[in-house]
Amino acid sequence: MTRFHAPRHSRTQTAATAPRVSVVVPLFNEVQNLLRLHESLSYALGSAAARLGSYEILFVDDGSDDGTRDLLRRLAADDPHVRAVLFRKNCGQTAAMSAGFEMAQGEIVVSMDGDLQNDPSDIPRLVERLEDGFDIVCGWRRHRQDSFATRLLPSMIANQLIRWATGVPIHDTGCSLKAYRAWVVRNLHLYSDMHRFIAALGAGLGARITELPVRHHPRIYGQSKYGLGRIFRVVIDLVVIKMLIQFAAHPIRWFGMLAAPLFLIFVALLGVGFLKFEEGRLGLLWNYNNFYVAGAAVAALFGFNVFLLGFLAELQLKASRFFRRRIAITATEAAR
Repeated sequence: MTRFHAPRHSRTQTAATAPRVSVVVPLFNEVQNLLRLHESLSYALGSAAARLGSYEILFVDDGSDDGTRDLLRRLAADDPHVRAVLFRKNCGQTAAMSAGFEMAQGEIVVSMDGDLQNDPSDIPRLVERLEDGFDIVCGWRRHRQDSFATRLLPSMIANQLIRWATGVPIHDTGCSLKAYRAWVVRNLHLYSDMHRFIAALGAGLGARITELPVRHHPRIYGQSKYGLGRIFRVVIDLVVIKMLIQFAAHPIRWFGMLAAPLFLIFVALLGVGFLKFEEGRLGLLWNYNNFYVAGAAVAALFGFNVFLLGFLAELQLKASRFFRRRIAITATEAAR
């Protein structure tokens, strides 16, 4: 990943001159949309400057090969509000968004897509809602302008699964248009396709979350970068998110829950293999059934290994916390 700085404008900012709002926009082959997007963002943020304060726009190019990079360089050179982050290769939307979050200087961070389907004029509304006491405000594309079969239906299923698994009552987790307090995004470690789960991860940090209906426009230029294959990635990531939110502090509980059915299967198969009913009495079968006993042994082996993974994860977690506290105490004593 490389970061581009325009030579005409100084990027060194003190706390007094740092922007209040940072808008992070991941891009991949959006050269046809970029100029209109920049104009719309500049107008929306400039018009609301009295309410929002100063702003910056971070365009993160995710390895585009259609001229987006060259256009970004020109925009960053001409507009002091624009900063460009250039990836050497395509790394995915989550990586691009994470890089933008890392480099954002504002106390409020807004994320959005670069395909002109999100409306920049909604940003002031999101920020104002954030100031009502929330830490994350999620956009809700209530009237979404996408194909039903390939976009809307998979999204409805995924949103329902995410609400059920995480307990966060957000209707549209896939909407990239969100506003955050900076402390939230700076405490997140995003990978895979986890940008969809920022609200759930934020809830795990104690963030107060709400949502706000936003406008959504049909795509005019370019092609969507998402397909039906993302459903499988969402399901896999959802399992990880579920574990991180509910069992990260005590992983042995998670693995214990996974191992419990295997131990029950072990007991059931062992009973079938060794016990029998004869004349209304329960007796021990000496000529046991090899099939059931072998099945019981396999279930026990798998259950033990799953539980052992949880034990090792718990041990590693506790050890890392112990050594972090020890290092902190040592550093404090050295400072004295």
